[in-house]
Amino acid sequence: MYSKRVIMKSTQDTSAQISRLKEAFASSNAIIVGAGAGLSTAAGFTYSGERFEKYFSDFEAKYGFHDMYSGGFYPYDAPEEHWAYWSRYIFVNRYMDPPKPVYYELFDLVKDKDYFVITTNVDHCFQKAGFDKKRLFYTQGDYGLFQCSEPCHNKTYDNEEQVCRMVEEQKDMKIPTELIPLCPVCGKPMTMNLRSDDTFVQDEGWYAACERYKRFVNSHRKGNVLFLELGVGYNTPGIIKYPFWKLTAQNGQATYACINFGEALCPERIAGQAICINDDIGNVLSSIEND
Repeated sequence: MYSKRVIMKSTQDTSAQISRLKEAFASSNAIIVGAGAGLSTAAGFTYSGERFEKYFSDFEAKYGFHDMYSGGFYPYDAPEEHWAYWSRYIFVNRYMDPPKPVYYELFDLVKDKDYFVITTNVDHCFQKAGFDKKRLFYTQGDYGLFQCSEPCHNKTYDNEEQVCRMVEEQKDMKIPTELIPLCPVCGKPMTMNLRSDDTFVQDEGWYAACERYKRFVNSHRKGNVLFLELGVGYNTPGIIKYPFWKLTAQNGQATYACINFGEALCPERIAGQAICINDDIGNVLSSIEND
């Protein structure tokens, strides 16, 4: 709907835009946060470089890949190797805290407001920072959940205990065969509950969160609403970015704010309602919180 329209990039003074955003936080009756991978990157969840070397240098030396994403697609010879990698990946990106307090700073800014979060992130950082589980909609899954790879049924399973055992007991980049996760219903391999194709399981919790989000949006179609988009790219713009633009255009009292290093932009139609900040998300949130 918006991809063919004129797009306005952020060209204004960053400090002035941050001041406008602080005012929007203060005056809004409701805040709808849309978060993409850029938010977790700003919090220190990077998948290459020093962090990759710290946790996966042995895999790099053996298999020759140089970042965590590549490791996830590597054709391992055996499931014991596959799960040695993925258990460690899940552990460091789901059960460890991010190095920087960006999610905690965001929570401090919205906790006393009527808020809701929709996110394509799967690292669970919002709940770890204190966000109310009933105000979160994880659209693309959760590293902390397993599902049947078929799938033979629409149910997901918490994996913390299994993952921690795999990490603790793996040797020479292999887990013990008895720790390979298998579906309790059909016995076929389990996989992560991540949306990558039509096998993604949307369980009861997913549908309940979706309905809560829809109700929240519908109850705030008018009034002083802040649509806060953080680190959302163009891999799946139809989930957060385009709906936020549309909802802002339909509500003359709404404000659309986009913080995205290198991709802070909006359609010309809502430019008068928009705050686009081309800067690091952590720097911006810290400036608002500490001002």
